[in-house]
Amino acid sequence: MRNARASMRVGILGLGEAGALYAVGFAENGWSVAGYDPGDVPTPVGVRRAGSVAEAVGGADLVLGLTGAKAAAAVAVEAAPHLRDGVVFADMNAGAPDLKRTIDGVVSEGGRAIFADVSVIGSVPKYRHRTALVASGRGASAVAEHFRALGAPVEDLGGEPGVASARKLLRSLFMKGLGAVIVQTVEAGRAAGDEQWVRQQVIRELADGEAALERLYAGTFKHGVRRAGEVAAAADLMADLGLDAALARGISRLHTLAARQDGLRATPLVTEALLAAYEGLPTANIGDARDRLGLVDSGISPLWTGARAVGRALTVLTRAGDNQAIHDALRIAGPGDLIVVDGQGDTSRALIGELIAERAKARGVVGMVLDGAARDVEVLEEIGFPVWARAVTPAGPYKDGPGRVNVAVAVGGAVCGPGDLVVADGDGVAVVPAEEAESTLVAAREIEADEARRRSSIRAGRAGGGPAGESAGAAGAPAGEAA
Repeated sequence: MRNARASMRVGILGLGEAGALYAVGFAENGWSVAGYDPGDVPTPVGVRRAGSVAEAVGGADLVLGLTGAKAAAAVAVEAAPHLRDGVVFADMNAGAPDLKRTIDGVVSEGGRAIFADVSVIGSVPKYRHRTALVASGRGASAVAEHFRALGAPVEDLGGEPGVASARKLLRSLFMKGLGAVIVQTVEAGRAAGDEQWVRQQVIRELADGEAALERLYAGTFKHGVRRAGEVAAAADLMADLGLDAALARGISRLHTLAARQDGLRATPLVTEALLAAYEGLPTANIGDARDRLGLVDSGISPLWTGARAVGRALTVLTRAGDNQAIHDALRIAGPGDLIVVDGQGDTSRALIGELIAERAKARGVVGMVLDGAARDVEVLEEIGFPVWARAVTPAGPYKDGPGRVNVAVAVGGAVCGPGDLVVADGDGVAVVPAEEAESTLVAAREIEADEARRRSSIRAGRAGGGPAGESAGAAGAPAGEAA
């Protein structure tokens, strides 16, 4: 088999844990392997490290997409122009069926590549390149042939892209759910002083005993962010099937918690480190990273030029023109909080002015977003307290109530819950659900970097005196850019 495969070339996009193991497996079986990963990860033995996506996929007979689901579509777009005719492009990320169909459209356009939706069914660290797979799409049979030659059991489902990934997500409901339940149980046992007893109870119920428990327990902490996204996709699939997805969404959230330094301890999901990481990140990039969701409407704008704030939402719901609940919020506000007020969109009376702003600033509040009006704009700017509001009026508020603090509110068409991440700048306000803040940061930073690269390209084209760079930049602008 080694000699028969000696002339076969595989390009592997992503050299993380799974990608590295597959790369070594193909190399051991006589394939010529080129791998690309922009991260600071080791180059596996027997693998040629490519300097770009184009170099990794150029001339390959088989391409394996082993990036995270969030990057998969962008990587496919980058790879597509460099795929030779007839190459099999196997996307192996744990994404949703819609994502697989999108990637199929990208790489198969013009009949260039043959796409396969491939899902890994088992533990790659345990079984390496011989881990069981399911495959669907036009390239499923070719993928089955290649991986069976490596010793992997492959179920060829035929059909369309998305069939294999749907099956993977159905399995994920159990496997990731089991991992989440084990984490919850062991952590509770530890807190109660009965960890060893709890572990023994779980061990008796698992076929592989303690090794299985430890793999699921440790793996949930290690891969929490990625697995949270995977189970969220599984929850979406359940909803599409007309089933209640509350448990799956709870499992996704638990994986997000497990990935934090504080683990399951009752601390805010939006940490000080996360707030600092969002500093300077434009709301436009955040909105693009979240498919334009969570953006407050443009009627709510900064009251002074240069205002910017990043904070953890302290929410207020109040009747129109009344600020009693804002005073209640100030009594519990602390450093890093950003007060978000659903004032029913009323602009007849100002909900806050200079005195409330001074009190808020003294408590460490970083700013306010009001679906209502404010006043004392000059003083707000003078003291450097950023406020976003629907209007300015000199008319003062009522102080009778009723109102609520730390409840979910709707502000300018966006839902904001207590503890959510809020970023506000000259463009407006973006609200990011707390459990999505980590993944959104990664995606938004990628968009920011991509826009910076293309701006440089456009400027270089202008400096060179030719329109080619500018034209290419506009034509190649992705959906995220307002070209």
